[in-house]
Amino acid sequence: RRPPPPPPAAATGGEAAASWAGKLAGAVPWKAAVSGALALTLSFSCFVGLANAKAGVNKPELLPKEFTTVIDVAGFLSSGQENRLRQEIEDLEKDTGYKLRVLAQNYPDTPGLAIKDFWQVDDRTIVFVADPTFGNIINFNIGSLIDLDIPQSFWSRVAGKYGNMFYWKEKGEDASIEGAVMAISRCLREPTGASNCSEVF
Repeated sequence: RRPPPPPPAAATGGEAAASWAGKLAGAVPWKAAVSGALALTLSFSCFVGLANAKAGVNKPELLPKEFTTVIDVAGFLSSGQENRLRQEIEDLEKDTGYKLRVLAQNYPDTPGLAIKDFWQVDDRTIVFVADPTFGNIINFNIGSLIDLDIPQSFWSRVAGKYGNMFYWKEKGEDASIEGAVMAISRCLREPTGASNCSEVF
């Protein structure tokens, strides 16, 4: 019998950050169509790039000086829209404990991996990245505790409805972002059960 392989060495801080993005980017299912809807993206591929995910993009200089739950480096949102989204996200977190964070970008102009620490991303965090670079504008990174409560099919339905190219080109990137945030807020406020988040409004 072969001896068991030795345990992996502990990663350094930089390696850990790249591994975090790289493992998620390995999932990259969002290009595939599933029953007419784009599959859920459980990656930061839009941050780090599809070609070389582990290389990473890390531009902390693009982060705002003060904490905010909505970062719009692409200029998709008006100041009024940003304020409304921040208020919705603040109320959602207060009511449910879930943390929704929104980043609007045009890859490679993105803070990239720097947002993980800026937002203190954890198992109760949803990172919603609005980026039209790869076609569908809506991408998610879902915390593991949220995955236990919300069916994965919900996220693909949100991306399919509000993120498809026909929708955001006709109505605007801002409409896609607002529609998705409101759909997420409604879903997370529903009682957990077999039929929760079964519809996307």
